[in-house]
Amino acid sequence: MKILVPIKRVIDAYVKIRVKLDETGVETQNVKMSMNPFCEIAVEEAVKLKEAGKAEEVIAVTAGPEACQETLRTALAIGADKAIHIKTDAELQPLGIAKLLKAVAENESPDLIILGKQAIDGDNNQTGQMLSALLGWPQGTFISGLDVDGDKISVTREIDGGLQTLSLNKPAVLTTDLRLNEPRYPSLPNMMKAKKKPIDATTPEELGVDIAPRFETVKVSEPAERKAGVKVESVDELLDKLKNEAKAI
Repeated sequence: MKILVPIKRVIDAYVKIRVKLDETGVETQNVKMSMNPFCEIAVEEAVKLKEAGKAEEVIAVTAGPEACQETLRTALAIGADKAIHIKTDAELQPLGIAKLLKAVAENESPDLIILGKQAIDGDNNQTGQMLSALLGWPQGTFISGLDVDGDKISVTREIDGGLQTLSLNKPAVLTTDLRLNEPRYPSLPNMMKAKKKPIDATTPEELGVDIAPRFETVKVSEPAERKAGVKVESVDELLDKLKNEAKAI
């Protein structure tokens, strides 16, 4: 079984985000970047399937500028066998990314595509579903459990009422939730080995994909500062403020 794992380079989850002075986006210059946390979970799950003897090859793929190769090297250090870098400096939106991944999937013919349910920068939660629709493959989203038995895939999803179990046929698209696994830290020897693993380079033009943006970001601004709270002397005063000031009741 061959597994394709799309990953994304984002601002590190522990970095405080700063909005640009011209409000066209967030500041990325001299900011620590890392692999999207949900993508780390996807890579870990693919590598675990390989270690269990259920997969023969794990391929990491990403789209973006030259610096994205660093993120691919991290995936290779975790255990991916090879990587594909779709080089572009253009703005990438979920539909464009899904179309790029469709082209890669058609070239690589994977049995399974595992990707994070969303990226922590845009929080769109769209790429996996769009990719499934474009390929015409079944999808299992927000999975917190996965079992592969031959051509059958069983996934567990967390829903409002509890847990939902789905049975899917290969090939399929899966998106990972936080509770699926705990990603490992790549060891130093594996990081050294990752430098020797192949990274195939391509471009949207070579893949024949139009990645033109479908929407425009008008403005990015800081959230409004929260006002300081007040102390009340009695329940009656609290109810009065909730009713007449906050209009909550």
